[in-house]
Amino acid sequence: MTQAIKIYDTTLRDGTQGEGVSFTVAGKIRVAEKLDQFGIDYIEGGWPGSNPRDMAFFEEAQKLTLKHAKISAFGSTRRASLSAEEDPQLKLLLDAKTPVVTIFGKTWLLHVEEILRTTAEENLKMIEDSVRFLTENGREVIYDAEHFFDGFCDNPEYALKTLEAAKRGGAVNLTLCDTNGGKLVSEVNDIVSRVVAHFPETPIGVHCHNDSGLGVAVSLAGVESGAALVQGTINGVGERNGNGNLTTIMPNLILKMGKELNCAANLHQLRDLSLFVDEMANRASDNSAPFVGPAAFAHKGGVHADAAAKVKHSYEHIEPELVGNRTRVLVSDMSGRSSVMMKAKEIGVDLDARSPELKDFLAELKELEFRGYGYEAADASFKLLLKRFLKGKKDELELIGYRVMVGHQSALNRTVSEATVQVKIGEEIHHTVAEASGPVGALDDALRKAIAPVFPEIMEVELIDFKVRILDSQHGADAITRVQIESTDGKEIWGTVGASDNIIEATWEALVDSMEYKILLESGE
Repeated sequence: MTQAIKIYDTTLRDGTQGEGVSFTVAGKIRVAEKLDQFGIDYIEGGWPGSNPRDMAFFEEAQKLTLKHAKISAFGSTRRASLSAEEDPQLKLLLDAKTPVVTIFGKTWLLHVEEILRTTAEENLKMIEDSVRFLTENGREVIYDAEHFFDGFCDNPEYALKTLEAAKRGGAVNLTLCDTNGGKLVSEVNDIVSRVVAHFPETPIGVHCHNDSGLGVAVSLAGVESGAALVQGTINGVGERNGNGNLTTIMPNLILKMGKELNCAANLHQLRDLSLFVDEMANRASDNSAPFVGPAAFAHKGGVHADAAAKVKHSYEHIEPELVGNRTRVLVSDMSGRSSVMMKAKEIGVDLDARSPELKDFLAELKELEFRGYGYEAADASFKLLLKRFLKGKKDELELIGYRVMVGHQSALNRTVSEATVQVKIGEEIHHTVAEASGPVGALDDALRKAIAPVFPEIMEVELIDFKVRILDSQHGADAITRVQIESTDGKEIWGTVGASDNIIEATWEALVDSMEYKILLESGE
């Protein structure tokens, strides 16, 4: 039976070196639990002694009951001037009480002589002594050969000697690090093959960075050449341009290369894992991320959408459900009849492809897109538009008028917005006033007050995102503004859109659509 490829996640250590990436201790614990549930083999939690947060994590991690993963602490080899027993950093690695310790050592003589300021021979002793000290204290040791590919290109013989030193010390895995992220696929293929041949009985790993945009490609190349362990991060976060992206590496290993991974049975949870880690890191998700991004299986052009409707794999390289994603149809001025039909089906609206109104609707859609409306992230507005245009569905709310005033109260040093709204619901006119710090909040509050007596479910709606985009900015203050709003009632999330040369008017349109959609949900349509 083929040996399973081990997945080593370093999101909580190397990933946190990325710009704008930060986890609380509680967040790191939750991510570790999620990674374990997914089936990740090793979870690198941090560098003990480097900061209080990592020390606190290892203390909390001792309380975890993991089903599969092993927690690893990360550190370096001993200092040149100390024995392993005397080195305080190695002692902290033991104090972390993790079953696995990963230590890195120098491969490249440039670093040995110019950075560590020691000799080539002493560096070999530092590696062997440090690994042996940790293994003799009951730790499973993974050795990270820092700058291995650069070091190997500079002096292959010495690079292999550093790995031999780690093996003599008792390392269970020798991981080759492309620390600068500069190697090409052909180089990694060649070097990993030579190392695997040199160590036929010892598993080899790869740890690749994305500085050349090849973090995933060279990681897969390493496996092709015999590596049995891949290090990387969820969503590719990490120092500089990031690390090899595990949310891309893992599905490629499983679905494209036929490799056995312990997490393969949970691959359908991959998108959920990706979103969870971004949320814990307080980081916006990448819309275009391969496999897990919302755009990964989105079809916009009419020809593509039509082909995908007939034979899904004609424009999709895998079934989206395999990684927890789904096919999406984006409606725009590029859309044809097939796109609209697919989109309508996706959001639960039945259309007759032969309906004469469909042609008129397409013309209307293209005109609205030309005027600045965008429905790619506004499914709720699109559904309402369909019902208004094709089904003759009348709006529940008839706008009579609104007014927004913004003023500054110098005595209180605050800005106040006041909104007045008049709407007609049925035969009754509702006239309300609300005050808030900003005009959007004031409009939202006034609209809710006007609607709530007839549709109390409106009070469940919460605005969770508000995006403004200026279109044709060369027109200055007269440019069209597109406002997109995301709303939720705690059960569903929906998007709405408005467009106008007046930002308040664009906001009003998106707000009204959001409330209309909630009423539509409650009606069961």
